[in-house]
Amino acid sequence: MIRTVVINVVGLTGRLLGPNTPRLRAFADAGRMIPIDPVLPAVTTTVQSTYLTGSWPAEHGIVGNGWYFRDECEIRFWRQSNRLVLRPKVWEIARSMEPGFTCANLFWWYNMYSTADVAVTPRPMYPADGRKIPDIWTRPGELRGQLQGELGQFPLFQFWGPATSIVATQWIAGAALAVDQRHRPTLMLIYLPHLDYVLQREGPAGPSVPASLREVDAVCGQLIDHYDRQGVRIIVLSEYGIMPVGQPIHINRILRQAGLIAVREELGRELLDAGASAAFAVADHQVAHVYVNDATKIHLVSKLLGAVPGVAQVLDEGGKKEYRLNHPRAGEFVLLAERGAWFTYYYWLDDTKAPDFARTVDIHRKPGYDPAELFIDPAIRWPRLKIAATLLKRRFGMRALMELTPLDAAMVRGSHGVAPACPEEGPLLITGCADLVPAEPSLAPTAVRDVILSHLFGGK
Repeated sequence: MIRTVVINVVGLTGRLLGPNTPRLRAFADAGRMIPIDPVLPAVTTTVQSTYLTGSWPAEHGIVGNGWYFRDECEIRFWRQSNRLVLRPKVWEIARSMEPGFTCANLFWWYNMYSTADVAVTPRPMYPADGRKIPDIWTRPGELRGQLQGELGQFPLFQFWGPATSIVATQWIAGAALAVDQRHRPTLMLIYLPHLDYVLQREGPAGPSVPASLREVDAVCGQLIDHYDRQGVRIIVLSEYGIMPVGQPIHINRILRQAGLIAVREELGRELLDAGASAAFAVADHQVAHVYVNDATKIHLVSKLLGAVPGVAQVLDEGGKKEYRLNHPRAGEFVLLAERGAWFTYYYWLDDTKAPDFARTVDIHRKPGYDPAELFIDPAIRWPRLKIAATLLKRRFGMRALMELTPLDAAMVRGSHGVAPACPEEGPLLITGCADLVPAEPSLAPTAVRDVILSHLFGGK
């Protein structure tokens, strides 16, 4: 059994490797780089669950970053319990092969209440006064205080939102080094998110991309040096490539105009009432699950969806089976956007009726993914003053929303979820142990688990 680290550099593709990534380029040149075939949907939680279980979404059940919980009639995104993943994980398989095996999971998703020996994941505090306080959840519990005592408070607002920066990725890397020093796990999983956000904000040709590549490359170089000195086997991989987009599809507005969506008005604002709707969409980047509560509307919905500009495919039961997405959690239909398009969650027809959370960073209350959270509304003339005024109100015990998020989806320049145009624009795996990767032109996503196991137990 040989210690192994898996560094997940989200958004990294073969096309992005080059002059701005000298450390990653050198690592690839000294070993082997292989494209990974895409998963559908190519989104964070689905891809990670496929890699870690060696099974498809139809089997492990993670059909997106969020879905409609039919028993609760609620749309829920970014849940954290590992019990939602319905197949054994790579560390459970490894432990059955070698009882002394241990695993540390740093920020890969569905990290809470798993059987990993060490876990670190975001878990903000939400006091009753409306504040959002950065924090983490850890196993063992005392690690929470130890890491934040050494590294400072977890920089949640640099991890997601308009203030995202390399700082959050650097914090995670620092936590990985601290965990390695304390626990020396046999397998270390590390999630580095920095590229993901700049690429969604600007697209792969954005002006900040070269600098962001240099920043994340430096972090990777630090980790590679640390683990190489200890003789740890190193895998660098990514989950998906991000492609340029310019066409937001407001799929729920189309369903609402067809009389299929029900809303509930509260204090002059509209909330999507999923349980009362005949049909609605759960938008997740370039994929949308369409749930049809009224079976008599199936044919109507199918015909309507097929005519939506920007929709490349409407997967019915046969289509879902073809893409290995035929799980009960999936919608009756799954929509795939054309490569330059993506789906918004917007369901209101009048911005004055938008829910209060629409203009805030609120990943749990929104019934879909919202990359507009990466921006500050340009209509706000003095955003720093607005932020300061909001924080001052909270300091005096007043509830105040941090309303900075624009309602202009056209600002988003990058997205993911469907297959890339070519392997160079998709996910990849790089290893220094070329003989431990199948001699094939590409790697099935379900084979990533076995590549990790081969690094742990194979070769010399």
